[in-house]
Amino acid sequence: MRISRRGVLAATVATASAAALLATAPPAHAALPTPVSAATARSYLAAMPAAAEHSLTGYSRDLFPHWITISGACNTRETVLKRDGSGVVTDSSCAATSGSWYSPYDGATWYAASDVDIDHLVPLAEAWRSGAWSWSTSKRQALANDLSRPQLLAVTDNVNQSKGDQDPGSWWPSRTAYRCTYARAWVQVKHDYGLSVDATEKSALASVLNGC
Repeated sequence: MRISRRGVLAATVATASAAALLATAPPAHAALPTPVSAATARSYLAAMPAAAEHSLTGYSRDLFPHWITISGACNTRETVLKRDGSGVVTDSSCAATSGSWYSPYDGATWYAASDVDIDHLVPLAEAWRSGAWSWSTSKRQALANDLSRPQLLAVTDNVNQSKGDQDPGSWWPSRTAYRCTYARAWVQVKHDYGLSVDATEKSALASVLNGC
C-alpha cells in the first residue's frame, strides 16, 4: 500500500506530539486503591445525614495504632511508600533508600522518602469527631492502616501538615484535577466505616462531586 507524503508527515507529527506529552506527564507511580465512582459517591453522600461533630476531648493519635507491621520488616508507612513510589529501593529494614514520589495533591515530585508523608485521607482526629470516639481500638487500628480502601496516600510532607485534621469544608488539594478523586475517596471511607459528615463538609463534597 502506498502512503502519501502528507500521511507520513501527519504520522510523524502525531508521534512527536505523543512523545512530548509523555515527556511532560507525571512520573509513573502507583495510586491509592481506586475509589468508588462519582455516581456511587453521590448516592452514599446523599444518604449521610448531616450531624454536628463530636468533641475532641479524650482524643489521642495513640488511640489509633498506626504503622503496624504489614509483612516481614515492612510497616504500613513503608508499604505505602513502595506502592506509591517509582523505582523504590529499600534496605534490609524496609526503609526506602531511593526512588521518586509524585504527590497528586500539589503535583510535586520528591526523591527522598523524608520529604514524603503518608496522609490519612480522612484524618484520625476527623474520624474521632465523626464517630470513631466510640470505636474499639481494633477498629481504629483498621482505619489507620487500611490498605484496601482509598485512605492512605504518599504526599508532600508540608502539604499533609498544612491539611492537618481539616475536612473538605475547609481544605482541598491545591491541584484541582485531583479533587474529584479526593471527594470520591473521602466519601467512600466515611461510608464504609459508618462515619458522619457535618453540614459544611457535606455541602463542599456535593459541590465537587456534582462536577465530576
